[in-house]
Amino acid sequence: MREPRVLRYLPGGRRLHFHDGPIDLILEAFGAPAEIEAAYRAAAKRFVTVLDELCSELPLLRSAARHDSPRLQGQVAQRMADAVAPFAARHFITPMAAVAGAVAEEILAAMTNAATLSRAYVNDGGDIALHLAPGESFAIGMVERPDRPSLFGTARIAAAQKVRGIATSGWRGRSFSLGIADAVTVLAATAAQADAAATIIANAVNLPGHPAITRVPANEIAPENDLGDRPVTRAVGALSLDETEQALGNGAALANELIEEKLICAAALNLAGHTQLTGANTRMNYALSGHGFNRAETPANEPGFSR
Repeated sequence: MREPRVLRYLPGGRRLHFHDGPIDLILEAFGAPAEIEAAYRAAAKRFVTVLDELCSELPLLRSAARHDSPRLQGQVAQRMADAVAPFAARHFITPMAAVAGAVAEEILAAMTNAATLSRAYVNDGGDIALHLAPGESFAIGMVERPDRPSLFGTARIAAAQKVRGIATSGWRGRSFSLGIADAVTVLAATAAQADAAATIIANAVNLPGHPAITRVPANEIAPENDLGDRPVTRAVGALSLDETEQALGNGAALANELIEEKLICAAALNLAGHTQLTGANTRMNYALSGHGFNRAETPANEPGFSR
């Protein structure tokens, strides 16, 4: 039986928590009180329809993206398909790779269409859609491991930049991964684009056939997942520094290709306490300590990357 939806204010009365099945959102709007109220009403109205729309097209959403794939009908489903389309010719990817980012975008669009806001964000399990009026900015905290949230650095996103989406993927997150990245954080023009790109970059952070990596067919863990019998990472043992750098280099090479193709703006790739950065379109601040990064705090009202 499906659990009741949750639509509630979080303590403090500034942020909303929406939950429906696998969808779990935190959202916040900034602006005049009446505009914030209008935005929250619009977000709630749109949210209650999203999951049923996605479920109605689930078989197609779980199918590999192809140039001749049937056109999806729902707004969120089409956002997902559009986000993965640039990668379909070179990588196995399904529209589900962009689901969290696409849902975040859809709810944010409902808010901004209904109200005049200075800033707003919708955080869907760490995949975040941003709205920034001219002159505004957000400080975003980046995590090294989604299963053990701790910030290793920040990225300040300004309205003048084209970044409006952030997503994080990796084998330690809530979704399956073909690679071994602890976390790959991507900045892109939209949350759905960032979500799809983070998925394939995280898959590319890899050492195929390495004996320290445990993999299991995805359908043995979740029979109805979109990866079928493809082996997904379940554990990563000790790696040498050279092996860690090789795996990160594989992912960074793909990230740089996507930057050159203007599909993403920047990425931070994390594995075993080591980080590689790509892209320079957004200012990032880091504090290096040993082989990793120190924690960097962000204001309490800013969105983070923890899942």
